[in-house]
Amino acid sequence: MPQTASSASTTRIRVWDLPTRLFHWLLVILIALLVATGLGGRLDLHMLLGQAVLALVLFRVLWGFAGNRYARFASFVAGPGAVLRYLAGLLRPDQKPGEVGHNPAGGWSVLLMLALVLVQATTGLFTSDDIVVDGPLYPLVSSSIAAQLSTIHRTAFILLLAVIGLHVAASLFYLTVRKQNLIGPMVTGRAEGRAEADAGNGGHPLLALALLLLSGAVVFGGIAILS
Repeated sequence: MPQTASSASTTRIRVWDLPTRLFHWLLVILIALLVATGLGGRLDLHMLLGQAVLALVLFRVLWGFAGNRYARFASFVAGPGAVLRYLAGLLRPDQKPGEVGHNPAGGWSVLLMLALVLVQATTGLFTSDDIVVDGPLYPLVSSSIAAQLSTIHRTAFILLLAVIGLHVAASLFYLTVRKQNLIGPMVTGRAEGRAEADAGNGGHPLLALALLLLSGAVVFGGIAILS
């Protein structure tokens, strides 16, 4: 049977580069460890993991400008109109999943999650359990400001859990309703799409390693200097 034009032009294309995939799963692991150490009272380890998350988020911000086609913010940060049109068509049976990378709504959810993680990790530097463990930058602020930052830290945590829950629910929705697997490409880096939508060879791992080391130096070095 001859191929149709649409089937002939669809193939396995490169979407997520290795640094983006490693960032995603490392962030998942670190957030899980942060929850476990926070609830388990291991605040010394909790503080250290928080600094690692801060370095990881800084890396992702840099990678949003230096990564491959779909890792860059310019590829998935859409205007409000595009987001509303996309959401309005989600349940239409005639609208086939054709996007690769982040869709307009998913792009903003990525930014929201990064912002919440950034707030969570930054405010954690100024918190204290008032018994044994103080954040590394706790001495730099007054007790009243530290209390306010602690409140923000707890609130951001609740909001972050809500966004993570929404992210998981959305992935299940796409898998079961729209028949689009979003998790697999974040493991393999490849997804079904048009050949011309291939991400290309951008996002070199050595550049990612250099940016990660730079991010770690800025965060851990900066905290060491300030504290």
